[in-house]
Amino acid sequence: KLEGLKTIAVTTNGINLTRLLPRLKEAGLNAINISLDTLVPAKFEFIVRRKGTNLSSKATVLILAGMCLLYLQVNCVVMRGFNEDEVLDFVDFTKDLPLDVRFIEYMPFDGKYCCFEILLGQK
Repeated sequence: KLEGLKTIAVTTNGINLTRLLPRLKEAGLNAINISLDTLVPAKFEFIVRRKGTNLSSKATVLILAGMCLLYLQVNCVVMRGFNEDEVLDFVDFTKDLPLDVRFIEYMPFDGKYCCFEILLGQK
């Protein structure tokens, strides 16, 4: 309701998003960034440090893309030795969905990190 405010966005791994989405939309949410760094269930559980969450973000991406109600973006941090072999799988998974994909290179140095972003497609 703030004057001039055009976008309310959230970045999430999607685990609780489908449960919270109705209230978030009611509050004005109109853009979602889904963090999805892997399509492999065991790797996903390792990243989020929770059992039983395998690919809930992948399912959330498919649900939201099917709804086409919000701007949807998928962020994938690419990490050497962990998921760089999945980049083409991400492209294949998302190529026909109404969303943007950002591949973000994880670049660690001195305990901090920097990201280099590659944005694919403007749908």
